[in-house]
Amino acid sequence: MNESAKKRDIFLDDIRKIIDAARNQAVRSVDFCRVQMYWHMGKRIFEGEQQGKDRADYGTYLIKNLAKQLQPEYGSGFSVRQLEFCRQFYRLYPIANALRSQLNWTQYRLLIQIDNPDKREYYELESVNNNWTARETERQINSQLYERLLLSNDKEAVLAVARKERIPQSPLEIIKDPMYLEFLGLERKPTYYEKDLETAIITHLQHFLLELGQGFTFVARQKRILLEDDEFFAASCFTTVC
Repeated sequence: MNESAKKRDIFLDDIRKIIDAARNQAVRSVDFCRVQMYWHMGKRIFEGEQQGKDRADYGTYLIKNLAKQLQPEYGSGFSVRQLEFCRQFYRLYPIANALRSQLNWTQYRLLIQIDNPDKREYYELESVNNNWTARETERQINSQLYERLLLSNDKEAVLAVARKERIPQSPLEIIKDPMYLEFLGLERKPTYYEKDLETAIITHLQHFLLELGQGFTFVARQKRILLEDDEFFAASCFTTVC
């Protein structure tokens, strides 16, 4: 490839990055506007409830009547359950400026269903720190990541790492134990041979690399490497193609 062609490719790649970044920012902006909308709705519902003499009864009536009015006009996103989430959202996150623009409504809806405030804060911080999608946040909650880390750490240490107040002092502070590998599709058994686990993991890596398309190649499941008179096997060998 000559120098002129390389410059054209670099230029095209830069333009693509600008477009992709703008599109991603637009999606995040829309998602956060939705979060803010539900927060303001929750705030208004909560304030409306306080005007009733019997708060519990009046609040239930208020939300049911509101849903009856809103759903025909705006759709299923304004059901009784959704409006109850809005109210709970405001009560758990009463400061608008503290809302995180990196999280969408689906993630906040998962968070507000966690009763334990420390656990809720942990998943909130980790979702932001690791740029989790809503699906990944849900998976980590369902796999009890917080509880698994507490098995080998104290609560304050786990939260301090999530808050970035301290650097992990040992692998036990960040490595999950036990690990949930349901995505490998293995049958439920009390024990597994190391070979079975290795095969399942490499199969998933192979499928992933092949899905990436041009520029990547899967070389071998176990690549034989000879160093002087010693023979080694490197698992899951892959490379990029120039």
